[in-house]
Amino acid sequence: MGVIPTKLIRTYFTGKASKYVFERCKAPDNQAINKTNLYIHIPFCRNMCPYCPYNKIEYDEMLVKPYLDSVLKEIRLYKERFGRFEISSIYIGGGTPTLLIDELGVILREFKDSFSLKGDICIETSPNDISDVVIAKLKEQGVGLVSCGVQSFQDANLRFIGRKYKETELGPKLKALMGAGFKSVNIDLMFALPGQGIDNLKYDLERAIGSGVNQVTTYPLFTFPYTAIGKYLRLKNVKMPDIMERRKLYYFIHEYFKEKDFDRVSVWGFKKGSMPRYSSVTRDNYIGLGAGAGSHLPDGFYLNTFSVEEYINRCSSGEFPTALHMRFNKQMQDYFWLYWRLYDTRISKECLSRVFQGKDRKLTGLFNLTNLLGLTIEDGNDIKLSLKGAFWIHLMQNYFSLNYINKVWTVAMSQPFPESIVL
Repeated sequence: MGVIPTKLIRTYFTGKASKYVFERCKAPDNQAINKTNLYIHIPFCRNMCPYCPYNKIEYDEMLVKPYLDSVLKEIRLYKERFGRFEISSIYIGGGTPTLLIDELGVILREFKDSFSLKGDICIETSPNDISDVVIAKLKEQGVGLVSCGVQSFQDANLRFIGRKYKETELGPKLKALMGAGFKSVNIDLMFALPGQGIDNLKYDLERAIGSGVNQVTTYPLFTFPYTAIGKYLRLKNVKMPDIMERRKLYYFIHEYFKEKDFDRVSVWGFKKGSMPRYSSVTRDNYIGLGAGAGSHLPDGFYLNTFSVEEYINRCSSGEFPTALHMRFNKQMQDYFWLYWRLYDTRISKECLSRVFQGKDRKLTGLFNLTNLLGLTIEDGNDIKLSLKGAFWIHLMQNYFSLNYINKVWTVAMSQPFPESIVL
Protein backbone atom coordinates (compact mmCIF):
# COMPACT_ATOMS: atom_id res chain seq x y z
CA MET A 1 0.00 0.00 0.00
CA GLY A 2 1.38 3.41 -0.99
CA VAL A 3 2.24 6.28 1.34
CA ILE A 4 -0.66 8.55 0.27
CA PRO A 5 -3.47 5.91 0.57
CA THR A 6 -2.05 4.82 3.93
CA LYS A 7 -2.09 8.40 5.26
CA LEU A 8 -5.62 8.97 3.96
CA ILE A 9 -6.94 5.83 5.66
CA ARG A 10 -5.20 6.68 8.94
CA THR A 11 -6.51 10.25 8.87
CA TYR A 12 -10.07 9.10 8.10
CA PHE A 13 -10.24 6.70 11.04
CA THR A 14 -8.03 8.33 13.68
CA GLY A 15 -8.12 12.03 12.82
CA LYS A 16 -5.66 14.66 11.62
CA ALA A 17 -4.19 15.10 15.10
CA SER A 18 -2.87 11.52 15.17
CA LYS A 19 0.92 11.32 14.97
CA TYR A 20 2.41 8.08 13.71
CA VAL A 21 5.87 8.89 14.98
CA PHE A 22 8.19 7.14 17.41
CA GLU A 23 10.19 9.72 19.34
CA ARG A 24 13.19 9.34 21.61
CA CYS A 25 12.15 8.64 25.19
CA LYS A 26 14.08 7.80 28.36
CA ALA A 27 11.34 6.23 30.49
CA PRO A 28 7.61 5.46 30.50
CA ASP A 29 5.46 8.39 31.65
CA ASN A 30 3.77 8.21 35.04
CA GLN A 31 0.29 6.74 34.57
CA ALA A 32 -2.17 4.50 36.37
CA ILE A 33 -1.56 0.78 35.85
CA ASN A 34 -3.78 -1.51 37.90
CA LYS A 35 -3.76 -4.56 35.67
CA THR A 36 -1.69 -5.53 32.64
CA ASN A 37 0.08 -8.39 30.88
CA LEU A 38 3.79 -9.02 30.75
CA TYR A 39 6.25 -9.87 27.99
CA ILE A 40 9.84 -10.99 28.69
CA HIS A 41 12.29 -10.97 25.80
CA ILE A 42 15.29 -13.31 25.85
CA PRO A 43 17.44 -12.41 22.81
CA PHE A 44 19.92 -15.29 23.10
CA CYS A 45 19.58 -17.80 20.29
CA ARG A 46 21.47 -20.92 19.31
CA ASN A 47 19.81 -21.40 15.93
CA MET A 48 19.87 -17.80 14.49
CA CYS A 49 17.35 -18.66 11.73
CA PRO A 50 17.94 -16.45 8.68
CA TYR A 51 14.23 -15.59 8.25
CA CYS A 52 13.65 -14.54 11.87
CA PRO A 53 12.95 -10.79 12.19
CA TYR A 54 13.11 -10.63 15.99
CA ASN A 55 15.81 -9.01 18.08
CA LYS A 56 18.35 -11.74 18.76
CA ILE A 57 22.05 -12.40 19.32
CA GLU A 58 24.07 -15.60 19.38
CA TYR A 59 24.22 -17.26 22.77
CA ASP A 60 27.10 -15.80 24.79
CA GLU A 61 27.62 -17.26 28.25
CA MET A 62 29.52 -14.13 29.37
CA LEU A 63 26.42 -11.98 28.79
CA VAL A 64 23.91 -14.21 30.56
CA LYS A 65 24.54 -13.02 34.13
CA PRO A 66 24.63 -9.28 33.21
CA TYR A 67 21.42 -9.72 31.20
CA LEU A 68 19.69 -11.52 34.07
CA ASP A 69 20.73 -8.79 36.51
CA SER A 70 19.44 -6.14 34.09
CA VAL A 71 16.01 -7.76 33.72
CA LEU A 72 15.74 -7.97 37.52
CA LYS A 73 16.63 -4.27 37.77
CA GLU A 74 14.05 -3.39 35.10
CA ILE A 75 11.39 -5.26 37.09
CA ARG A 76 12.27 -3.20 40.18
CA LEU A 77 12.18 0.04 38.18
CA TYR A 78 8.61 -0.74 37.11
CA LYS A 79 7.61 -1.57 40.67
CA GLU A 80 9.14 1.69 41.97
CA ARG A 81 7.34 3.77 39.32
CA PHE A 82 3.93 2.07 39.18
CA GLY A 83 3.60 0.17 42.45
CA ARG A 84 2.21 -3.32 42.83
CA PHE A 85 -0.25 -4.23 40.07
CA GLU A 86 -1.96 -7.36 38.78
CA ILE A 87 -0.41 -9.37 35.95
CA SER A 88 -3.01 -11.18 33.83
CA SER A 89 -0.49 -13.31 31.91
CA ILE A 90 3.22 -13.67 31.26
CA TYR A 91 4.53 -14.40 27.79
CA ILE A 92 8.21 -15.27 27.31
CA GLY A 93 9.71 -15.03 23.82
CA GLY A 94 12.98 -14.61 22.02
CA GLY A 95 15.44 -15.71 20.70
CA THR A 96 15.16 -19.05 22.42
CA PRO A 97 14.02 -18.39 26.00
CA THR A 98 14.69 -21.93 27.22
CA LEU A 99 18.42 -21.38 26.66
CA LEU A 100 18.21 -19.44 29.94
CA ILE A 101 15.99 -21.95 31.70
CA ASP A 102 17.57 -21.49 35.17
CA GLU A 103 17.68 -17.70 34.86
CA LEU A 104 13.98 -17.70 33.93
CA GLY A 105 13.24 -19.30 37.28
CA VAL A 106 14.94 -16.37 39.01
CA ILE A 107 13.06 -13.82 36.89
CA LEU A 108 9.67 -15.44 37.52
CA ARG A 109 10.30 -15.58 41.28
CA GLU A 110 11.07 -11.84 41.21
CA PHE A 111 7.75 -11.19 39.47
CA LYS A 112 5.78 -13.29 41.89
CA ASP A 113 7.39 -11.44 44.81
CA SER A 114 6.89 -7.98 43.29
CA PHE A 115 3.48 -8.22 41.61
CA SER A 116 0.22 -10.15 41.75
CA LEU A 117 0.24 -12.88 39.09
CA LYS A 118 -3.30 -14.07 38.30
CA GLY A 119 -2.93 -15.73 34.90
CA ASP A 120 -0.92 -18.23 32.90
CA ILE A 121 2.77 -18.26 32.07
CA CYS A 122 3.39 -18.96 28.37
CA ILE A 123 6.72 -19.66 26.69
CA GLU A 124 8.24 -20.26 23.27
CA THR A 125 10.79 -22.97 22.71
CA SER A 126 12.54 -24.80 19.89
CA PRO A 127 12.83 -28.54 19.17
CA ASN A 128 16.57 -28.19 19.79
CA ASP A 129 15.89 -27.18 23.39
CA ILE A 130 13.28 -29.76 24.39
CA SER A 131 14.63 -32.26 26.90
CA ASP A 132 13.35 -34.01 30.02
CA VAL A 133 15.38 -31.57 32.16
CA VAL A 134 13.99 -28.46 30.44
CA ILE A 135 10.42 -29.78 30.57
CA ALA A 136 10.74 -30.58 34.29
CA LYS A 137 12.07 -27.07 35.02
CA LEU A 138 9.26 -25.42 33.04
CA LYS A 139 6.72 -27.36 35.09
CA GLU A 140 8.50 -26.45 38.31
CA GLN A 141 8.46 -22.75 37.32
CA GLY A 142 4.70 -22.81 36.79
CA VAL A 143 4.67 -22.57 32.98
CA GLY A 144 1.23 -23.62 31.74
CA LEU A 145 1.28 -23.05 27.97
CA VAL A 146 4.12 -23.97 25.62
CA SER A 147 4.68 -23.23 21.94
CA CYS A 148 7.26 -25.16 19.95
CA GLY A 149 8.62 -23.65 16.73
CA VAL A 150 8.61 -26.78 14.58
CA GLN A 151 8.07 -24.84 11.29
CA SER A 152 8.05 -28.01 9.14
CA PHE A 153 8.21 -31.79 9.39
CA GLN A 154 10.27 -32.10 6.19
CA ASP A 155 14.05 -31.98 6.02
CA ALA A 156 14.16 -30.04 2.73
CA ASN A 157 11.97 -27.27 4.17
CA LEU A 158 13.95 -27.22 7.40
CA ARG A 159 17.22 -26.82 5.50
CA PHE A 160 15.83 -23.94 3.43
CA ILE A 161 14.77 -21.94 6.50
CA GLY A 162 17.96 -22.75 8.40
CA ARG A 163 16.60 -25.05 11.14
CA LYS A 164 19.24 -27.32 12.65
CA TYR A 165 17.29 -30.49 13.43
CA LYS A 166 15.89 -33.38 11.44
CA GLU A 167 12.34 -34.55 10.84
CA THR A 168 13.02 -37.79 12.74
CA GLU A 169 13.78 -35.87 15.95
CA LEU A 170 10.42 -34.12 16.12
CA GLY A 171 8.12 -37.02 17.04
CA PRO A 172 9.87 -37.92 20.33
CA LYS A 173 10.28 -34.23 21.29
CA LEU A 174 6.59 -33.45 20.84
CA LYS A 175 5.58 -36.66 22.57
CA ALA A 176 7.61 -35.59 25.61
CA LEU A 177 5.94 -32.15 25.62
CA MET A 178 2.46 -33.66 25.28
CA GLY A 179 3.13 -36.12 28.09
CA ALA A 180 4.24 -33.44 30.57
CA GLY A 181 0.75 -32.23 31.50
CA PHE A 182 0.90 -28.64 30.24
CA LYS A 183 -2.48 -26.92 29.89
CA SER A 184 -1.89 -26.46 26.17
CA VAL A 185 0.83 -27.20 23.62
CA ASN A 186 0.98 -25.23 20.35
CA ILE A 187 3.26 -25.84 17.41
CA ASP A 188 4.17 -23.25 14.77
CA LEU A 189 4.20 -24.26 11.12
CA MET A 190 5.31 -22.22 8.12
CA PHE A 191 3.55 -22.21 4.77
CA ALA A 192 3.92 -20.32 1.47
CA LEU A 193 7.52 -21.45 1.15
CA PRO A 194 9.03 -21.08 -2.32
CA GLY A 195 7.65 -23.83 -4.56
CA GLN A 196 5.44 -25.31 -1.86
CA GLY A 197 2.35 -27.07 -3.17
CA ILE A 198 -0.72 -28.60 -1.53
CA ASP A 199 0.84 -32.05 -1.08
CA ASN A 200 3.89 -30.63 0.66
CA LEU A 201 1.70 -28.52 2.95
CA LYS A 202 -0.71 -31.40 3.64
CA TYR A 203 2.15 -33.60 4.84
CA ASP A 204 3.11 -31.01 7.47
CA LEU A 205 -0.50 -30.56 8.60
CA GLU A 206 -0.99 -34.32 8.94
CA ARG A 207 2.14 -34.68 11.02
CA ALA A 208 1.13 -31.72 13.19
CA ILE A 209 -2.28 -33.16 14.02
CA GLY A 210 -0.80 -36.62 14.42
CA SER A 211 1.48 -35.31 17.17
CA GLY A 212 -1.60 -34.74 19.35
CA VAL A 213 -1.01 -31.05 20.09
CA ASN A 214 -3.96 -28.87 21.12
CA GLN A 215 -3.21 -25.99 18.79
CA VAL A 216 -1.42 -25.32 15.50
CA THR A 217 -0.42 -21.83 14.36
CA THR A 218 0.32 -21.56 10.65
CA TYR A 219 1.96 -18.49 9.21
CA PRO A 220 3.71 -17.58 5.96
CA LEU A 221 7.43 -17.10 5.53
CA PHE A 222 8.00 -13.46 6.40
CA THR A 223 10.56 -11.84 4.14
CA PHE A 224 11.78 -8.75 5.97
CA PRO A 225 14.39 -7.10 3.71
CA TYR A 226 16.92 -6.73 6.54
CA THR A 227 16.93 -10.43 7.48
CA ALA A 228 19.37 -12.91 5.99
CA ILE A 229 16.56 -14.71 4.17
CA GLY A 230 15.34 -11.42 2.69
CA LYS A 231 18.81 -10.73 1.30
CA TYR A 232 19.10 -14.34 0.07
CA LEU A 233 15.80 -14.15 -1.81
CA ARG A 234 16.92 -10.97 -3.57
CA LEU A 235 20.36 -12.34 -4.42
CA LYS A 236 19.14 -15.73 -5.62
CA ASN A 237 15.95 -14.39 -7.22
CA VAL A 238 13.90 -17.09 -5.46
CA LYS A 239 10.22 -16.72 -6.39
CA MET A 240 7.76 -16.51 -3.50
CA PRO A 241 4.15 -17.66 -4.04
CA ASP A 242 1.92 -14.97 -5.55
CA ILE A 243 -1.37 -13.87 -3.94
CA MET A 244 -3.50 -16.48 -5.74
CA GLU A 245 -1.16 -19.32 -4.78
CA ARG A 246 -1.02 -18.04 -1.20
CA ARG A 247 -4.83 -17.89 -1.17
CA LYS A 248 -5.05 -21.51 -2.34
CA LEU A 249 -2.72 -22.65 0.45
CA TYR A 250 -4.50 -20.55 3.08
CA TYR A 251 -7.95 -21.86 2.12
CA PHE A 252 -6.63 -25.43 2.14
CA ILE A 253 -5.30 -24.98 5.69
CA HIS A 254 -8.67 -23.66 6.87
CA GLU A 255 -10.67 -26.50 5.31
CA TYR A 256 -8.22 -29.14 6.52
CA PHE A 257 -8.47 -28.07 10.17
CA LYS A 258 -12.24 -27.68 9.90
CA GLU A 259 -12.51 -31.32 8.77
CA LYS A 260 -10.38 -32.36 11.77
CA ASP A 261 -12.70 -30.52 14.22
CA PHE A 262 -10.26 -27.73 15.00
CA ASP A 263 -11.75 -24.28 15.58
CA ARG A 264 -10.18 -21.18 14.05
CA VAL A 265 -9.10 -18.96 16.97
CA SER A 266 -7.12 -16.37 15.03
CA VAL A 267 -6.22 -15.48 11.46
CA TRP A 268 -3.53 -18.17 11.61
CA GLY A 269 -4.38 -20.29 14.65
CA PHE A 270 -6.50 -23.44 15.04
CA LYS A 271 -7.37 -25.10 18.34
CA LYS A 272 -9.10 -28.32 19.35
CA GLY A 273 -11.00 -28.84 22.58
CA SER A 274 -11.43 -26.62 25.61
CA MET A 275 -7.74 -26.12 26.43
CA PRO A 276 -6.61 -22.49 26.81
CA ARG A 277 -5.64 -20.70 23.62
CA TYR A 278 -1.96 -19.93 23.13
CA SER A 279 -1.48 -16.42 21.73
CA SER A 280 1.56 -14.19 21.61
CA VAL A 281 0.13 -10.99 20.12
CA THR A 282 -3.50 -10.27 21.00
CA ARG A 283 -3.19 -8.95 24.54
CA ASP A 284 -4.85 -5.55 24.98
CA ASN A 285 -2.00 -4.05 27.02
CA TYR A 286 1.35 -5.26 28.26
CA ILE A 287 4.70 -4.29 29.70
CA GLY A 288 7.73 -5.58 27.82
CA LEU A 289 11.03 -6.30 29.53
CA GLY A 290 14.36 -7.00 27.88
CA ALA A 291 16.34 -5.70 24.90
CA GLY A 292 13.99 -4.76 22.06
CA ALA A 293 10.81 -5.47 24.03
CA GLY A 294 7.77 -3.31 23.41
CA SER A 295 5.17 -2.10 25.91
CA HIS A 296 1.59 -1.09 25.17
CA LEU A 297 0.54 1.21 28.02
CA PRO A 298 -2.51 3.51 28.37
CA ASP A 299 -0.70 6.44 26.72
CA GLY A 300 0.80 4.56 23.78
CA PHE A 301 3.56 2.25 22.68
CA TYR A 302 7.10 2.14 24.11
CA LEU A 303 10.13 0.33 22.74
CA ASN A 304 13.28 -0.65 24.64
CA THR A 305 16.68 -0.27 23.03
CA PHE A 306 17.51 -3.24 20.80
CA SER A 307 21.18 -3.17 21.78
CA VAL A 308 21.88 -5.80 24.44
CA GLU A 309 24.99 -3.89 25.52
CA GLU A 310 23.08 -0.60 25.92
CA TYR A 311 20.20 -2.39 27.61
CA ILE A 312 22.62 -3.73 30.22
CA ASN A 313 24.32 -0.32 30.59
CA ARG A 314 21.04 1.51 31.13
CA CYS A 315 19.65 -0.95 33.66
CA SER A 316 22.99 -1.19 35.49
CA SER A 317 22.92 2.58 36.02
CA GLY A 318 19.39 2.42 37.44
CA GLU A 319 17.71 3.88 34.34
CA PHE A 320 14.88 2.52 32.21
CA PRO A 321 16.18 1.06 28.92
CA THR A 322 13.39 2.82 26.97
CA ALA A 323 14.43 4.16 23.56
CA LEU A 324 11.24 5.24 21.78
CA HIS A 325 7.62 6.22 22.44
CA MET A 326 4.63 6.62 20.13
CA ARG A 327 1.81 8.49 21.86
CA PHE A 328 -1.72 7.25 21.15
CA ASN A 329 -4.83 9.40 21.22
CA LYS A 330 -8.24 7.83 21.97
CA GLN A 331 -9.02 7.07 18.32
CA MET A 332 -5.65 5.42 17.78
CA GLN A 333 -6.12 3.27 20.90
CA ASP A 334 -9.60 2.23 19.76
CA TYR A 335 -8.58 1.22 16.25
CA PHE A 336 -5.45 -0.52 17.51
CA TRP A 337 -7.78 -2.58 19.73
CA LEU A 338 -10.07 -3.25 16.77
CA TYR A 339 -7.20 -4.46 14.57
CA TRP A 340 -6.27 -7.16 17.07
CA ARG A 341 -9.91 -8.19 17.53
CA LEU A 342 -10.08 -8.69 13.76
CA TYR A 343 -6.93 -10.78 14.09
CA ASP A 344 -8.91 -12.91 16.59
CA THR A 345 -11.52 -13.27 13.77
CA ARG A 346 -14.44 -12.64 16.15
CA ILE A 347 -15.55 -9.39 17.83
CA SER A 348 -18.17 -9.07 20.55
CA LYS A 349 -20.70 -6.37 19.63
CA GLU A 350 -20.99 -5.50 23.32
CA CYS A 351 -17.22 -4.97 23.62
CA LEU A 352 -17.20 -3.02 20.38
CA SER A 353 -19.90 -0.67 21.67
CA ARG A 354 -18.12 -0.23 25.00
CA VAL A 355 -14.73 0.58 23.45
CA PHE A 356 -16.15 2.99 20.87
CA GLN A 357 -18.70 4.37 23.35
CA GLY A 358 -21.78 3.60 21.31
CA LYS A 359 -22.33 4.48 17.68
CA ASP A 360 -19.37 5.49 15.54
CA ARG A 361 -20.29 6.46 11.97
CA LYS A 362 -16.91 5.49 10.57
CA LEU A 363 -17.06 2.13 12.33
CA THR A 364 -20.63 1.52 11.14
CA GLY A 365 -19.58 2.39 7.60
CA LEU A 366 -16.58 0.08 7.86
CA PHE A 367 -18.67 -2.95 8.88
CA ASN A 368 -21.41 -2.16 6.36
CA LEU A 369 -18.72 -2.32 3.69
CA THR A 370 -17.07 -5.50 5.02
CA ASN A 371 -20.47 -7.21 5.26
CA LEU A 372 -21.29 -6.18 1.69
CA LEU A 373 -17.94 -7.53 0.45
CA GLY A 374 -18.43 -10.80 2.32
CA LEU A 375 -15.44 -10.20 4.61
CA THR A 376 -17.50 -10.25 7.84
CA ILE A 377 -20.65 -12.05 8.97
CA GLU A 378 -23.17 -11.08 11.65
CA ASP A 379 -23.21 -14.04 14.04
CA GLY A 380 -25.66 -13.38 16.87
CA ASN A 381 -23.93 -11.11 19.39
CA ASP A 382 -20.67 -11.20 17.45
CA ILE A 383 -19.17 -9.99 14.21
CA LYS A 384 -17.14 -12.79 12.69
CA LEU A 385 -14.59 -12.77 9.89
CA SER A 386 -15.47 -15.01 6.97
CA LEU A 387 -12.75 -17.19 5.45
CA LYS A 388 -12.36 -14.54 2.77
CA GLY A 389 -12.06 -11.85 5.45
CA ALA A 390 -9.50 -13.84 7.42
CA PHE A 391 -7.39 -14.21 4.27
CA TRP A 392 -7.44 -10.46 3.62
CA ILE A 393 -6.51 -9.69 7.23
CA HIS A 394 -3.66 -12.16 6.76
CA LEU A 395 -2.54 -10.20 3.71
CA MET A 396 -2.88 -6.91 5.60
CA GLN A 397 -0.68 -8.33 8.34
CA ASN A 398 1.91 -9.48 5.82
CA TYR A 399 2.01 -6.41 3.57
CA PHE A 400 0.81 -3.54 5.76
CA SER A 401 1.55 -4.08 9.46
CA LEU A 402 4.85 -5.82 8.82
CA ASN A 403 5.87 -2.85 6.70
CA TYR A 404 5.70 -0.72 9.82
CA ILE A 405 7.63 -3.28 11.83
CA ASN A 406 10.28 -3.51 9.13
CA LYS A 407 10.76 0.28 9.12
CA VAL A 408 10.95 0.60 12.91
CA TRP A 409 13.13 -2.44 13.50
CA THR A 410 15.56 -1.63 10.69
CA VAL A 411 16.35 1.70 12.39
CA ALA A 412 16.23 0.32 15.95
CA MET A 413 18.68 -2.46 15.10
CA SER A 414 21.21 0.00 13.69
CA GLN A 415 20.78 2.82 16.27
CA PRO A 416 20.44 2.04 20.01
CA PHE A 417 18.59 5.33 20.69
CA PRO A 418 17.17 6.85 17.47
CA GLU A 419 15.95 10.46 17.52
CA SER A 420 12.67 9.57 15.80
CA ILE A 421 11.07 7.19 13.31
CA VAL A 422 8.22 8.51 11.15
CA LEU A 423 5.74 5.90 9.91
